[in-house]
Amino acid sequence: MKYRTLGRTGIQVSPYCLGTMMFGAMGSSDHDSSIRIIHRALDAGINFVDTADVYSGGESEVIVGKALKGRRDDVVLASKVHYPMGNDPNHRGNSRRWIVTAVEHSLRRLQTDHLDLYLVHRPDPTVDVEETLSALSDLIRSGKMRAIGTSTFPASEIVEAQWVAERRGLERFRAEQPPYSIVNRSIESEMLPIAQRYGMGTLVWSPLGQGLLTGRYRKGKQADTHRSGGTPQYFSDERKLEVVEQLIPLAEKAGLPMAHLAMAFAIAHPGVTSAIIGPRTMEQLDDLLAGADVTLDDDVLNRIDEIAPPGTDAGPNQAAYTPPAVSTVSLRRRPVAERSAA
Repeated sequence: MKYRTLGRTGIQVSPYCLGTMMFGAMGSSDHDSSIRIIHRALDAGINFVDTADVYSGGESEVIVGKALKGRRDDVVLASKVHYPMGNDPNHRGNSRRWIVTAVEHSLRRLQTDHLDLYLVHRPDPTVDVEETLSALSDLIRSGKMRAIGTSTFPASEIVEAQWVAERRGLERFRAEQPPYSIVNRSIESEMLPIAQRYGMGTLVWSPLGQGLLTGRYRKGKQADTHRSGGTPQYFSDERKLEVVEQLIPLAEKAGLPMAHLAMAFAIAHPGVTSAIIGPRTMEQLDDLLAGADVTLDDDVLNRIDEIAPPGTDAGPNQAAYTPPAVSTVSLRRRPVAERSAA
């Protein structure tokens, strides 16, 4: 496996990053099975493991901690902070108070004394970014982490954070973790160029389009979820399904499974450092590893551009971040009294 530099950190990582969201109650509660998957990924050359405190309420971090015993020094380990960890209103968000507490909990569950990369899982409009960066800078200086980053931040907030860090002499965000796939390419317009400009590594999530690009979901047909252990369902986004219907013959002509086409596309962009894979079973991992060396020629990439134009989304990614200015009604509508007066 050929390794890549994570931005300008000097840290070498594999182009596939093992995501662990499906380890624990959110996916597989069999710890031994999940540990075997982690070991198989490491043996295959993947040296980048991504988790988060919120995954199965910390259970994912516990599983990763068990799996990395005796192998910790050979792994680039990332975790995240932001989402609620209980009912206490202060056990969430991006405040100094919570970050300092949350990282200690993560280190304990992971059975390590430091993280190689610590990511702020989503923006927090209630917290000044200077407070967040200040807390993270102190944790870097204390040896608790080596680098910091963001996940699914708007491009404008990434730029603001870079400026604040420069003005205040704080540690800079060195990585961003955005959604990216053939059906969700909007980060190509601003986010990826900005990350490249500031020397940030990019590890993209959902390169398989939330499972859509595995080929199991077809227009007008029930999803085949037997292999993944899921329940039958329909994928309702017609625009994305139309893209899939055009990609399937392209993949067949190239002699590739759909998943291999999708993964090779995600890591072909020069601004992408790694793509996160999230297997729940050994079979799923082996399927993805079989395509780790696949590269797409210009003809295939040009055809993908025709099917799913660069910088655009074929449809929304429901798990992505929606800014309060869009999601909160009161922020996009004047009060009735003001409208009446006008």
